[in-house]
Amino acid sequence: MPALARMLISDEQFASCRNTVMDANPAMSEEMAGRIVEEGIKFVAACSRNPGVGLAPSRIVDEGWHALILHTAVYADLCQRLGGAFVHHFPGYDPTNYDPPILDRTREKITELGWEADPQLWGPPTGETLVAVAAKCQHSPDCTIVITPKPKPGGVV
Repeated sequence: MPALARMLISDEQFASCRNTVMDANPAMSEEMAGRIVEEGIKFVAACSRNPGVGLAPSRIVDEGWHALILHTAVYADLCQRLGGAFVHHFPGYDPTNYDPPILDRTREKITELGWEADPQLWGPPTGETLVAVAAKCQHSPDCTIVITPKPKPGGVV
C-alpha cells in the first residue's frame, strides 16, 4: 500500500470529505483539512488490516475519520475494499483517557502499511496541538477500535 492513502478514494470523494472537515472547523485551511482526512484514511486502513489489535486515532485524526463516516457510501466502500471489515466508531469523551501506547501502536500499524503517520496530527489532546478540531472524542483502553474479522462461511471466524 505505498501509494498515497488519499488515493484509496476518488479525488471528488476526498474533496467532499475535506470540505466536511472545513465545515466543522470554519477557520481551518484546505491544506490542513486534507492532511486530517488523509490520516483518517490511514487509520481506517490500519484498523481494517489489523483486526483484534485495538487501535485508536488522535483527537485531530478522529475529525478526519468522522468526515469519512459521514460519507456513508464512500466509507462503506472503503472498508469493503480494505478487507471487508467495517470499522465501527465507538466514541469516548473523557480527555483524561489519553493513552500514548494506543497511539504508538496505531502509528506502528500505519508504518507497517508503508505510510508515515503525520507526527503533527498524532499528538496528545492538549492545548498545544497543531490545530483545534470540533471532534471531542478521546479514545482510550476502554474504547479502542477492535475489528471483529468478517465471519467465514459456516460461522467460523
